[in-house]
Amino acid sequence: MNDSSDYVPPKIWTWVKPSGGQFANINRPIAGPTHEKELPVGRHPLQLYSLATPNGVKVAVMLEELLALGRAGAEYDAWLIRINEGDQFGSGFVAINPNSKIPALMDRSGPKPIRLFESGAILLYLAEKFGAFLPTEAVARAECLSWLFWQMGSAPYLGGGFGHFYAYAPSKIEYAIDRFAMEAKRLLDVLDRRLAETEYLAGSEYTIADIAAWPWYGGLAKGGAYGAAEFLNVQEYKNVLRWTEAIAARPAAKRGRMVNRTNGDPSGQLHERHDASDFQTRTQDKLAAASEQPSSIGSAAAPAS
Repeated sequence: MNDSSDYVPPKIWTWVKPSGGQFANINRPIAGPTHEKELPVGRHPLQLYSLATPNGVKVAVMLEELLALGRAGAEYDAWLIRINEGDQFGSGFVAINPNSKIPALMDRSGPKPIRLFESGAILLYLAEKFGAFLPTEAVARAECLSWLFWQMGSAPYLGGGFGHFYAYAPSKIEYAIDRFAMEAKRLLDVLDRRLAETEYLAGSEYTIADIAAWPWYGGLAKGGAYGAAEFLNVQEYKNVLRWTEAIAARPAAKRGRMVNRTNGDPSGQLHERHDASDFQTRTQDKLAAASEQPSSIGSAAAPAS
């Protein structure tokens, strides 16, 4: 990457070398699969293929919230897609999402499977399918959808903009960091002003707008996203902090945040989710402890001392 002020873009850009940065090995200017790989299919109606990035967390939280409401049809299998290893470019994944981004969802509850991609579309589909977390009254519904799509539109400024240049770019470019830090703080201020008026984004009820925004803005507010809490002075957004903590305390949000997580405390990582009991038995700390236990067969075969 050339970040010199005397760089002159060519008349026609061509891809001649990796762009650099943490994700350079998976970035390319063309779409489509790079290899043949079918996706696994579990026993539940819904099949989630994802990773616990903010966009992935949205859908896992939504599914856990639906199950908490007693919507049995929302039972799901969650399969891990390791985007740093290029799993999203396998033929099976691309068949669900031609854009090769997580999350992707297959609904196999009907006679013909339905594919879903883009996290906002998945949230809206699930809300309508199960009749939950989306107001039916016209004004409240419009408010909910407006904030849902506000989040979808703002995410690139936080992730591909601020997050990339602050945390992942191979060199620190003052102009780029300043440009996107300014936008990140403006968006936090938009959110903070709204939450000074209402408990949740669409009003007094928790909706898919909150489920969409919380992994992104809550992540910034709690300091987990890009290690930038101090840099962005997130403590000044008191209403965002109040909203963040309220959602973080919800049991379904806690569970959803664990699904397909591969970083942080091993007790908070559930790489795959196939049953509600997995949260108690198959987190990474539990699996590591089980693997360290001596084999019962080996113990039985050992000679007596």
